[in-house]
Amino acid sequence: QVQLVESGGGLVQAGGSLRLSCAASGSRFSIRIMGWFRQAAGKQRELVAAIDSAGATNYADSVKGRFTISRDNAKNTVYLQMNSLKPEDTAVYYCTQTRRTGWSNTPPPPDYWGQGTQVTVSP
Repeated sequence: QVQLVESGGGLVQAGGSLRLSCAASGSRFSIRIMGWFRQAAGKQRELVAAIDSAGATNYADSVKGRFTISRDNAKNTVYLQMNSLKPEDTAVYYCTQTRRTGWSNTPPPPDYWGQGTQVTVSP
């Protein structure tokens, strides 16, 4: 069982930045898809960003140009740099891992989920 532990959430003003981190257990981190989902109150969970084993990325339209996903395979860690934050980015953010190396059209559903970290953006 893979353990995913998120950190870096918090309260920030609109226009500010935050960086989320997710440390993963297990020896196959480098060959798996890593991602970030979010769920705002009263809304469905949605994919924010994903990165495959080769470094290819996929972003939700709402965060393109503002968020950047990256990974450090030596540290078994994936990051989400969030800039120009908006109140509508307020949500619980979840780190995910998928037991595949990449995708053809869109990232497949995750196999593992972290506990989530709260991000709140004030107006």
